[in-house]
Amino acid sequence: MIIIPARIGSTRFPSKVLAEIQGIPMVIRTAQAVAPLDSVVIATDATEVAALAEEYDFRAVLTSAEHRSGTERIHEAARILDLPADEIILNVQADEPFLEKEVVEAVHDLTRRMAGAERFLAASAYKRIRNPEADDPNLVKVVTDEEDWALYFSRAKIPYPRDHHFDEYKGHLGIYGYTMESLERYTSLNETALERIEKLEQLRILAHGYRIAMTEVETESFGIDTPEDLQRAIRKHLL
Repeated sequence: MIIIPARIGSTRFPSKVLAEIQGIPMVIRTAQAVAPLDSVVIATDATEVAALAEEYDFRAVLTSAEHRSGTERIHEAARILDLPADEIILNVQADEPFLEKEVVEAVHDLTRRMAGAERFLAASAYKRIRNPEADDPNLVKVVTDEEDWALYFSRAKIPYPRDHHFDEYKGHLGIYGYTMESLERYTSLNETALERIEKLEQLRILAHGYRIAMTEVETESFGIDTPEDLQRAIRKHLL
C-alpha cells in the first residue's frame, strides 16, 4: 500500500500539492508515478484535494487537520483503511512527482527484508550528493553506519569535513517504508527535542532508540519545497 500525505498548508510554498505540472496537480502527478507499483491512497485534510483525487480516479481518505507530520497523517489513513499488522506501507511525499519506480521498489524491498530486525521501525533511501548541493537546508542529509543504518539526519552539512575536502554526502529522499505494526509504534512515541529543532520527524525514531534502515539509490528526483524548486524540476525532467 502506498499512502501519499497531502496537506494544503505549507509555509514555504502554500498549496504546493496543487501546483500544476503540465496541467496536472503535483499530488496527482506523484500518485500517477507510483500507481503502477501498488494500490495508492491520498491522505489529506482538504476536501479540495480529495475531490481532485476522485476526479483522477484515486482513492482519498480525509484525515485530521491537526497532524504534525505526514507520518501521523498516513497512520490515521491506515487505521481508517483497517490495514493488517504486517502490511507494508510506503509513505511517498506529495512533493516528489518525479520519483522513479526503482526507488519505490528499493524501499519496499528493504522494508520487507528488515521488518523483523531488532529495533527496526522504518526504511528509507538516500542518494549521493556533492558540494554545494549539500549546503541546501531543504535537502536533508543523513549519516549511516557501515551497514547503512541511519545514525543521524540533519539540515546542516554532515559529516563536517574538519581536516580535508569532502564531497560524498548522502541526501535523504522523501520516502519511508513501514509495516502497519511499526507505524503504530511510531505514533505511540512522544515528540522529541531534536525533532522540534530540526523539523525532521524521522529524528523521533532515532531519539527513542529505534532504527531506520537506509538504502542507496540512483535518482534524479528531489523534493519540491519552493516555487523555484518546481521550475527547476520541470526544466530538468520535462524539457
